Amino acid sequence: MEPFEDENVPLYTVGQVAEMLSLKQAFLRRIDELQVVSPQRSAGRQRRYTRVEIRVIRQVATMADEGMTMPAIRRIIELEQELAEVVQQRDDLAARLSEIAAERIHLLQQLALLRRRAEHDGQRDDDLDPPPPGLAAREEPEHNQPNRHQNQEPGPERRRGELTER
Repeated sequence: MEPFEDENVPLYTVGQVAEMLSLKQAFLRRIDELQVVSPQRSAGRQRRYTRVEIRVIRQVATMADEGMTMPAIRRIIELEQELAEVVQQRDDLAARLSEIAAERIHLLQQLALLRRRAEHDGQRDDDLDPPPPGLAAREEPEHNQPNRHQNQEPGPERRRGELTER
């Protein structure tokens, strides 16, 4: 990018900015002293303004014409800059969240595919290998079979290391 295309390159002198905005040079020096807009300095210590700073100066001049004090104007400018930073952070976070959501969807799709493959492979294995003894599909699991102790007569039972009658 060429320097004259970049809005943040300090190209303009105090005289040029004063002429562009129909302001006095003393006004520009004053807002620099009060740190409302602080331009960079050239090697010869001359103030050099960027196009971004020129837009801010235009805003400062308008607020000053409306009767606002320089400290109030400075605070407004600071708050606007903070807001711009927060908005940028929000936008960055929203973009990152969107990336993460897309990645999550992709991972869920991969997981579903892997589960289907595992299920399909498991069915194929079931067709090839007979079930182990005792786990045939027709046999009931142990927890559904009658309790083998239900029909026994009362007898001794162990509780906490003691022998007791039921």
